[in-house]
Amino acid sequence: MNKPLLSVVITVYNEEDNIKPLLDATYAALSEIDYEVILIEDGSTDRTVAEVKKYANARTKLIIFNRNFGQTNALAAGIDMATGEYIATMDGDLQNDPTDLPMILQKAIDEEWDVVAGCRAKRRDGFVLRKIPSKIANWVIRNATKVYLNDYGCTLRVYKAGIAQNMGLYGELHRFIPVLAKQQGAKMTEVDVKHHPRIHGTSKYGLSRTFKVMADLILMLFFQKYFQRPIHLFGGLGLMALVLGFLINFYLLVLKIMGEDIWGRPLMIVGFISLLGGIQLITTGIISEIIVRTYYESQNKKTYSVKAVFQGEKVEVGSIKSEV
Repeated sequence: MNKPLLSVVITVYNEEDNIKPLLDATYAALSEIDYEVILIEDGSTDRTVAEVKKYANARTKLIIFNRNFGQTNALAAGIDMATGEYIATMDGDLQNDPTDLPMILQKAIDEEWDVVAGCRAKRRDGFVLRKIPSKIANWVIRNATKVYLNDYGCTLRVYKAGIAQNMGLYGELHRFIPVLAKQQGAKMTEVDVKHHPRIHGTSKYGLSRTFKVMADLILMLFFQKYFQRPIHLFGGLGLMALVLGFLINFYLLVLKIMGEDIWGRPLMIVGFISLLGGIQLITTGIISEIIVRTYYESQNKKTYSVKAVFQGEKVEVGSIKSEV
């Protein structure tokens, strides 16, 4: 069976009223493209599954989860099942517009981008509860990770399959997919896409996700800077704590020699805590280094990725003659 050009991965959760218009619009938008659609049903409690089975065509796969595992795991499952040369991701709530897919795919092909991300130019969401928190989060992520996209919350993106299938999606890292792609050296751009207000169903997001985003951002920064060398983080902090503890305790020792009573001073407690903390941090760094090596070596993973290999033309032996 030939690979399709495009695999469209769509996550759905309690979207029974959106399934028919979603599939109709997607099939119409992709009528001129060799495609497959992969729907991941993330533990819905309504008739989402029945609606998909009713309206899906022969190019559509449906993955049904036993329970709700979250959007990141749903995207990971769909990407793992995809067979296309390019993989598109899209929400199933009809706020993303499938008619943007051909344009994004063509840009990826023509200009040889690894990732083309959508940016909701005229976002149709609430200003206070959705737009303002989103703008703040986008600004923080953009400046912290140095991956300069304007809209991290837009799921509508197209990836080269090799990039998408090697990102390693866990937890709730779907918000940081561009950062994960950039870690692989992906060449990335952004285009304006259409955005529609939600007509059916209710939003699955709220202000509570802000804290999750900030926690995941700390993890992303660790991945970017220290994932392959954790001793540089823990060892550096540990050495600073050790030096601080040594200086404090040396100062207190001098005072003790001079006859002063140092017992019970808060500074002495700080000195001992610094020494013990420094030892613990350095030990944590060493253990982390062992874990990283186990992670790579036990699975034969590489610490690098090769984009392409060029083989020059073969020169036959004796074809080059030297002049005497």
